[in-house]
Amino acid sequence: MAGVLVFCEVKEGKLKKVSREALSIGRKLAEQSGGDLVAFSNDASVAEDAGKYGAKKLYVAKLDAYGTETFTAALAQAAKDSGAAVLLLGGTSNGRDLAPRVAARLDVGVASDVDQLSYGDGKLTARRPVYSGKAFATVEITGTPAVATTRPNAFPAEEAGGGAAEVVDVTASSDSKSKVVETKTPEAGELTISEADIIVSGGRGLKEAQNFALIKDLAHAIGGAVGASRATVDAGWIDHQHQVGQTGRVVSPNLYIAAGVSGAIQHLAGMSSSKHIIAINKDPEAPIFRIADLGIVGDLFQILPALTEEVKKAKAH
Repeated sequence: MAGVLVFCEVKEGKLKKVSREALSIGRKLAEQSGGDLVAFSNDASVAEDAGKYGAKKLYVAKLDAYGTETFTAALAQAAKDSGAAVLLLGGTSNGRDLAPRVAARLDVGVASDVDQLSYGDGKLTARRPVYSGKAFATVEITGTPAVATTRPNAFPAEEAGGGAAEVVDVTASSDSKSKVVETKTPEAGELTISEADIIVSGGRGLKEAQNFALIKDLAHAIGGAVGASRATVDAGWIDHQHQVGQTGRVVSPNLYIAAGVSGAIQHLAGMSSSKHIIAINKDPEAPIFRIADLGIVGDLFQILPALTEEVKKAKAH
């Protein structure tokens, strides 16, 4: 019987970072529960990758592009087949979509956006931020399997050095009232904010859409992703996929650079758990400075180009 089942997402033939993180914490929970770590995917080619992070088996459903109904049925079946005590999903769009649906189908509890996990006495204990990150709630999830979605970058991805996971086919209903007609992907080589270790975000201080080029230049130079405040997305300056905040993406990168972002509570709720925060703003009273590890009071139109050049020079040596 399995201890922990992890829903694994694949991008360009490799496990997404958030799935590697979920496997890593899942392996520790499996040890605590006295069971094995197993995984689920629609791509058998990641069996070796999953095995590196400790998965003994990889349950595979022959499904193409992500679809809510088909993946819900397949993952629920994998949970039953594996006998898992815990089901983990990365806190991506797909993971957040699947978790409550699978939990409802299995009639079990679910905790979302957790940043700490432990297992004991037959219960999964999870910590999750509440009230826009101002406090934390510790909850016990009842039912088997206990379901949780992990906050990206909250758990380190650590290889276990295992061999390829054993592939096990999953058979589930393929009936669906909807189908994927088209999938649009970001520009080649562009990082997504949900998995990036470094994010450079722009706010209303940029004044107009074309000035986001300053943010993109620094992000590309430093090897990070481009983020944005809600105000800039609402103004049409940049796509919603870049929005950080309560109504956008919740992120926890190692480094978050906020330029021209005032620091409204909705934005802080989406990035306050970042490991290191650098704020650039001409207003010394901007709320963003209250949580920043390093604050720069000044004109971002002078600071960003200079910072980008210094990064390029440092990388050249």
